[in-house]
Amino acid sequence: MHWYLEVLKQYAVFGGRSRRTEFWSFVLFHLIILIVLRIIDGFAGTSVMISTIYVLGVLLPMIAVSVRRLHDTDRSGWWLLAVFFPFLGVIVLLLFMAQDSDPKSNQYGSCPKQAII
Repeated sequence: MHWYLEVLKQYAVFGGRSRRTEFWSFVLFHLIILIVLRIIDGFAGTSVMISTIYVLGVLLPMIAVSVRRLHDTDRSGWWLLAVFFPFLGVIVLLLFMAQDSDPKSNQYGSCPKQAII
């Protein structure tokens, strides 16, 4: 939950780098919250209104943490546009997001793992 809140605190920060832990923890909590909201939508009979409002509310932080995660692997945030290529683009992005951090400082900042050690 700590990482989820950290991402929300950096709501629209596209500069810098994010570790795998930060990105994947945010994605995990996002999916859990989304599933719970979909269940609430089903019981309340609101179609998908509550979950849609939530998704729109966290869209910008999701994009921002994704860009920072790409920066951590020494790639431009423009790689995020690969989602517009069906199937292959998503697979490529998943591989990039799963890669380990670039251990050295790069053009996007110093390694966030080194700051913890």
